[in-house]
Amino acid sequence: MARRCELTGKDVMSGNNVSHANNRTRRRFLPNLCNVSLISDTLGQTYKLRISAHALRSVEHRGGLDAFLMKASDSELSPRARLLKTEIRRRQAEAA
Repeated sequence: MARRCELTGKDVMSGNNVSHANNRTRRRFLPNLCNVSLISDTLGQTYKLRISAHALRSVEHRGGLDAFLMKASDSELSPRARLLKTEIRRRQAEAA
């Protein structure tokens, strides 16, 4: 399973551990991923996603999963999240 956020695309970064003697060794910075269940108001279902803690705060700030997905660009979403976005968009078009 990839260490990548399904909503924001936040991924593993690499850098250096730098000692007091300025020796550099490579290291990895892992994203803070959480397994969460988010509710879609439009679809009326819960979806399990593996997202970063930062993305969870962003979802709550924007007013829920539907609002977050409508504003997010497709390039940073996972394929599963893209399918969810198109389903939400289709339901909203039917309701309107």
